[in-house]
Amino acid sequence: QVQLVESGGGLVQPGGSLRLSCAASGSIFRIYDMGWYRQAPGKQRDLVASITTGGSTNYADSVKGRFTISRDNAKNTVYLQMNSLKPEDTAVYYCNADSIPYSGSRRDYWGQGTQVTVSS
Repeated sequence: QVQLVESGGGLVQPGGSLRLSCAASGSIFRIYDMGWYRQAPGKQRDLVASITTGGSTNYADSVKGRFTISRDNAKNTVYLQMNSLKPEDTAVYYCNADSIPYSGSRRDYWGQGTQVTVSS
C-alpha cells in the first residue's frame, strides 16, 4: 500500500513561516494529485492546496498569496511553504495523495497529520 509521512509542523508566532513536507512510500505504482488539508478543533477538514503531477496548483482563498504548494515527483514528496501565518491557520494539517499501489485500487491516501499552532 501507500504510506504518507508528514513533518515540519510546530509552534510559530503570527507573521512567521513554516514548511511542511510529506513523503509517500510503499508499493506505489503511480501518484496523481497531491494536496494538503487542515482541520481545526470542532471544524470539518478543508482543502488548503493541491497540485497535479504537471505542477498545476489550486489554493483555498484564505491562503492565496501566503502559502505555496510544490512537489518533487522523483521523491514522491509534496511540500507546503506557509508564510505570513495567522492564528486562524492553527489546525492539524493532513497530507493527501491520489494513488494507485501495485496491488490495489486507485484511492485517496492520508497522512497521520501534523499540528501547526500560530500563537504569540
